[in-house]
Amino acid sequence: MNIFLTGGSGFIGTHLVEAFLKRGDTVTNFDRTAPRDTTQESYWTQGDILDGDALREAMEASAPDIVLHVAARTDCDENTTVEKDYRVNTEGTTNFLAAVKASPSVKRALIVSSQYVAGPSRLPESDTDYFPHTVYGQSKVITEKLTREANLACCWTLVRPTNVWGAWHVRYPTEFWRIAAKGLYFHPGGVPVRRCYGYVGNVVWQILRALELPEDQVNGKTFYVSDEVTDIFDWASGFCKALCGRPAPKIPRPLLRLIALAGDAISLGTGKPFYLTSSRYRSMTSDYPVPMEKTFAELGRGPYSLEEGIAETVQWLRLHGGPDFQSRT
Repeated sequence: MNIFLTGGSGFIGTHLVEAFLKRGDTVTNFDRTAPRDTTQESYWTQGDILDGDALREAMEASAPDIVLHVAARTDCDENTTVEKDYRVNTEGTTNFLAAVKASPSVKRALIVSSQYVAGPSRLPESDTDYFPHTVYGQSKVITEKLTREANLACCWTLVRPTNVWGAWHVRYPTEFWRIAAKGLYFHPGGVPVRRCYGYVGNVVWQILRALELPEDQVNGKTFYVSDEVTDIFDWASGFCKALCGRPAPKIPRPLLRLIALAGDAISLGTGKPFYLTSSRYRSMTSDYPVPMEKTFAELGRGPYSLEEGIAETVQWLRLHGGPDFQSRT
C-alpha cells in the first residue's frame, strides 16, 4: 500500500513509519522536522501542515491509498489559547482534510486525536461528549469536529491515544525514566491511581487494525488506543526495577505533597523545573480512566505485555538515552 502521513517524525509517527516499512508499504512522511530515527530520513518530505498548498501538492504527488494525520502540538500549555498557539491542531487539520478531498487516490483516512477531548472527571457518554480540561484538549475537540464535518468521501476513523510510552518518547527520557534510573522516584501511597497507559507497540498495532478491518467496522467511528486501565504503580515500579534494580518505594501522600510544594519554590527560584511539583503531584494522584471496551471488542488488545514493553523500552534507553541509563544491576 502507498501510505502518506503527517507527523511521521514524532514519537508515535516514528513507530508507524517503522511498522509500515516492515509490511513493505511505500511511505511518505510529511513533517517540519527530520525523523528522530535517522534510518527513516529517505522517507521524509519536509513541509509544514500550516502551508495548505504544500501539503496538498505533496499528498497528490504521492497518490496514497491511506493517509494518516498524526502531526500535532501535544504539550499542555495552560497559559495560552487554542487560537494563539495550537493552530497546528486546528488549521493544520483543516488543511489536511482539504488535501484528502483533493486526492482521489485516498481510500482511507485516519486522524489522531487525544484522550484529552474528555477530562478525567467522568467517562464520556458518547463519541461527541466533549469536556476537555486543557487548552490542548480544546484544540483536539476542534480536530474531531472538523473531521466529522468534512464529509470525506473515503472511509475515515478517529483514534484517541491515552498516555503512550516507549522508545523515542519526547519527554520521559529526561523526566520520569531519568528519575527512576537514579533511584529517586517515590510513588504516592494510599489508594491505587488508575489510568490508561499504552505501550506504543500496542497502540500502533491497534491503529494498523483500524486500517485493515472492513470499512463498515471502522468508518466514522472513534476508538481509544491504549492498554487497559490499570494501577499506574505497576508501570512505574516496573521501570524502577528495570532501571535501578529495585521497585518504586511508596511514601505517604502528605509527605509527597510537601516535597511537591518545596519543588514549586525551587522551580520558581531557579527558573528550572524541579523533578516533583504540585502539577506533577496532581497528575500522580489523579485517576484518568477511559472506555476501552469498544476498542478491545473491535480492534483487539495489542500483543505486548507490560513486561515486554518495559524490556524493549529499557533496551532502547541503554542504547540511546545517555549515561543516566547505563546498567546499574
